[in-house]
This record gives sequence, structure tokens and C-alpha cells, in this order.
Amino acid sequence: MEKGANQQPLIIKKKKGHGHGHHGGSWKVALADFMTALMAFFLLMWLLGSTSPEEQKAIAAHFNDPGSKYVVGEGGADLGLISQDKPLEMTQSDSPNDERANDQSVAQDLSEEQLQKEIERIEAQQLEELKKQLETEINSLDSVFQQIKDQILIDFTALGLRIQIVDKDQRPMFDVGSANLQKWSSDVLHALAPILNKVQNKISVTGHTDSTPYGAGATYTNWELSADRANAARRALLEGSYPEAKVATVQGMGSAAPLVIDKPNEPINRRIAIIVLKKAVADALGSGVGIDSSQLMKSSDTFAPPAPVEPAQRFLSPAEVDDAIDAASSQ
Repeated sequence: MEKGANQQPLIIKKKKGHGHGHHGGSWKVALADFMTALMAFFLLMWLLGSTSPEEQKAIAAHFNDPGSKYVVGEGGADLGLISQDKPLEMTQSDSPNDERANDQSVAQDLSEEQLQKEIERIEAQQLEELKKQLETEINSLDSVFQQIKDQILIDFTALGLRIQIVDKDQRPMFDVGSANLQKWSSDVLHALAPILNKVQNKISVTGHTDSTPYGAGATYTNWELSADRANAARRALLEGSYPEAKVATVQGMGSAAPLVIDKPNEPINRRIAIIVLKKAVADALGSGVGIDSSQLMKSSDTFAPPAPVEPAQRFLSPAEVDDAIDAASSQ
């Protein structure tokens, strides 16, 4: 059939199917922004939960006023935000000495009397720990103390921690009547030195003898012997690396303070006493006030150094003395 002149051509259009499509990639950007913000929020919550109230105040002050005195510490963010005028106290994570840092932080809020008591408490705790270390070392099977552990006495006195090395039958510390140390006693003092040096406290070294006297008319007596033996013990401690600056006193007491009072001739009365002094006692010894040497052997009643006596301006006349007596009698 021929097409007519006015007949229009038939056009067929076909569309290719694309499914539902993915609507573009903008949703991925929105999701990434949301996750970033969420992570930042949780990070902020974690940081706030691990900081102290003082650090939180410092952080708030920094963001409220970046030009304030609160700045980021030198060396990085691990130092935290600190005040240049008054740095924040150490927290437990800042120092390996956690207990000491906490004690120092608490001490700033105490009165002078409370602070002194806190210092004494810490010192007593350190001396107790030193006592435990000494006892552990003495009982150790491979230590030099093992063979003579029954000749070492450890206790607390009013002045501090006392370590006494005493004589025993057939095992004296010194040659008879001299200040020459036996080999075993020298080794013990050498081993004792580094243990005593673990605390900052100073020590007192005292020599004691039994009551056996020298011959009549002797110029060298138990007083000189005990002092020489104390000095020999001091030298042995120094040879064992103990610092000389931490030796507060060295003295001899002769036979004046026997360990067994009713048996003054017993070997146990011949001994060297080393006292790890409380700081207050060491300060009193170094102040010029001084103390009675017999106090070094007392284990009761807290020692207090005597107050200095004010010199009298003049002597009272006999009449003034009588008047004072009459006045006192009438009261």
C-alpha cells in the first residue's frame, strides 16, 4: 500500500529503567558529621569524668576567657590546665609517689598543730616500715645477721627506733677491754648502714659497758671505753656507706644504764645502741638546748627538751628573801 501524502510517520520512544536509584551521596556526608559530633561528645564526657573539680574550673576559665591566667602547661596537654599563680596539686596519676602527694595536698588545709601531728604520723609510719625491713633482713637465711640475730634487739623508745647489738658469752662485739671490733660485728654494722639510710632521720650511737671496773687509779675507765666503742661503731657505719652528716650524736655511757639492772656484770649490758631519732628530737639536739643523755635509754614518757633559763638580773638580799617567804606563807 502506498502512503498517502498527508500521512504522519509513527515515532515510538523507549525509556531505559534505572530502578529506584541512590538519590545521590549527600546522606553520607551528613552521617559522617553526626558520627564525628557524637564521638566528640563522648570524648568530652569521658574527660570531664576523669578530672578533678579544680581542673574542671581551670578548663571552664580557659574557654570562658582564653586570655586568663589559666594556660596549658609546658610539655603538652598531659600536664593539664594549670594556674600560673598557684599550680594545682598533684593527682594520683601525676606521680608515682601517690601517698606522699596526697599527704602533701591534705597538709595545706591543716592548722599548724594538725600539720605537726600529720608529720609525726607519717614519720611513725616510716619508722614502723623500717623496723619491718630490719626484722625481715635479720631473719633472712642468707644475711650476715642470721648467725647473731639473737644478739640484735629492736624496739621503739620515746626518741625513735632503737637497734641494740649486745654481747653474748663467747661472742663479744669487741676485743676484751678495747674498742677493736670483731670481724662479725664489723660486718653487721656495714650491712646495717644502707638499711638505716633508707629514711631521712638522723641517728644517735651510744656505747655501753658492764660494771666491771678497771684497776684502782686507772686513768682509762668504762666511760672512755664506751665512748671509744661508740666511735668505732660510727666509723664502721660510715664504711658501710652511711652519711656522716646524718649522725646526730656519738656518746659513751659507761655502765650507767645497764640493760639488766639487777645483773650489771652480765655480757648483755655490753652493747652498742643505735637510735633512729625522731625529727623533733634531732632538731632539739642540734639547737643547742640539749637533753639529758639518760633520756636516750627511756622508752616511756614523751621527751620534751628543757626551756632555757633566763639569767637573773641580780641576787636578792637576805631581807628580800625573808619578805618573799613571808608573802608565800600568808597565801
